[in-house]
Amino acid sequence: MDYTIKIGGEAGQGIQTIGGTLARLFARSGLHVFTHQDYESRVRGGHNFYQLRLSDRPLTASRDKIDILIALDKEGIHRHRDELAEDGKIVYDSTAMKETYEDPHFLDVPFENLAIEHGGNKIMSNTVAIGAVLGMLGMDLNVLHKIFEKRFGKKGEDILKGNLKAAEAGRDHAIKLCESCSYSVGTTSTSSVESKMLITGNDAIGLGAIASGLKFYSAYPMTPSTGIMNYIAGKEAEYGIIVEQAEDEIAAINMALGASFAGVRAMTGTSGGGFALMTEGLSLAGMTETPLVIALAQRPGPATGLPTRTEQGDLQFALYAGHGEFPRVIFAPGTPEQAFYLTNKAFGIAEKYQITVIIMTDQYLADSEWTFDRFDVNKVHYSDQRLRGHAIKELKEYRRHTFSESGVTPLGVPGDSTHLVVTDSDEHDESGHIIEDGETRMKMMEKRLFKKMPHIREEIAAPAFYGDNDPEIVLTGWGSTYGILKETVDLLSVSRKAAMLHFSEIYPLPETEKFDYLTVLEEASLTFCIENNGTGQFARLVRAETGYDFGVIIKRFDGRPFSVDYLLGELNAHIAGL
Repeated sequence: MDYTIKIGGEAGQGIQTIGGTLARLFARSGLHVFTHQDYESRVRGGHNFYQLRLSDRPLTASRDKIDILIALDKEGIHRHRDELAEDGKIVYDSTAMKETYEDPHFLDVPFENLAIEHGGNKIMSNTVAIGAVLGMLGMDLNVLHKIFEKRFGKKGEDILKGNLKAAEAGRDHAIKLCESCSYSVGTTSTSSVESKMLITGNDAIGLGAIASGLKFYSAYPMTPSTGIMNYIAGKEAEYGIIVEQAEDEIAAINMALGASFAGVRAMTGTSGGGFALMTEGLSLAGMTETPLVIALAQRPGPATGLPTRTEQGDLQFALYAGHGEFPRVIFAPGTPEQAFYLTNKAFGIAEKYQITVIIMTDQYLADSEWTFDRFDVNKVHYSDQRLRGHAIKELKEYRRHTFSESGVTPLGVPGDSTHLVVTDSDEHDESGHIIEDGETRMKMMEKRLFKKMPHIREEIAAPAFYGDNDPEIVLTGWGSTYGILKETVDLLSVSRKAAMLHFSEIYPLPETEKFDYLTVLEEASLTFCIENNGTGQFARLVRAETGYDFGVIIKRFDGRPFSVDYLLGELNAHIAGL
């Protein structure tokens, strides 16, 4: 069982309400779910859609063919009709659209009339649509009742009952119309299945930060990073976190640096345009060796670009942002699960080596929802690297930037003792005071950069390898392409020896001693690098760091993510003669 449902219409028509409710319902019914969204930057109007895939097996990506299209306007029909599967159905309201389609692929469900008749208000049209989908899939309303009780319980008995009746009316109407439908999910009971966790990439980063002991988060709202701030803000009272909406990104990074210097785990988040404003603060963090985690959620640029679309166009920017030379680590999770654990690792490395760690995501991963059984909290690590209380009071002497073999020096908390904790944005000596001589400058560069980087590289995990152990075709990607590559390898493996290399810890590149990924690439007949940008930025990094050139770079930079079907089409054009 593997179905794709798409809800298309104008912004403001309840597209997310329908899609989000169905996604939660399927997850609580024990099904695997994958969702992604496409929405315009205007507040109202314009065509948006929410695409949902459900199955009885794990899912990691979207497919192009649609089994059920919920069209909330004519544009939804015109744009997506050609995506319909052979036996797919389009559900629409002929009364609202003032148009009837005489075609067996169309099911006319009077959303508004049923909502008024059974719910008492046409605003419940979305609820009718949800019920109609459940009727088409042969599912009962038990799980939906639980969801509605939680959502509408505080709004009064009439609102709750109205929505339940509207959903039932939609379900009953669809069952009558859909006698020829071939869908079958079956009736599920909340007592007979174990519900799954449904989480977005943004929420997973926020959850990982909280699990890592985050105490201060500052940011200026910018799509698609705002969801991280919203998630953490929803938990700030429960976990004693301060969330500050700054006046701009310059203030946001400086607030986070101030909080980190004062002794707490701090983080900021933004997108490319905001990160551009943060680069001076990034260099400040490098000079003062202040731990910091930055979530960089990519979208198409330059300038404002496509604010609500996706792209992997900021890798080179993140690699070289900030003036001067100083160490940094870049992670790029491919799933919400990776996002959770890598955020935890980001805080660990930032604190241990007193550097900035950048977590790169994008609109696709930020907004996509995945189902998981659970995250294992036993894999979350927390180690306080700060000198606090007696640990710093008992020292006879304290120098913030003492030269050491590892390059890492004690990080004291100001105010916890009579020792001064001094640092400066100018080059400084071991005590943190400004200097001008070249000899001290050389030693500080050695300490900050050259001594730390070998130890940092040892902490970088090998890329994920999936597929045939002796592949003739290797697909390589980074960040949000993980799920697409994985499902594509499964399909290719039916007739080819194919495998995937996916990098989620991408700078510094992992050592080949842990896993010799370069040999895997060199011994394959054909290698691909798959990227959502126009210049093959990760392929360029690999070439610069290792000398390896990929056989083919497949790039997409129209603001949309790859789908499995899209990527297969691109690959087949190259491997047909292999």
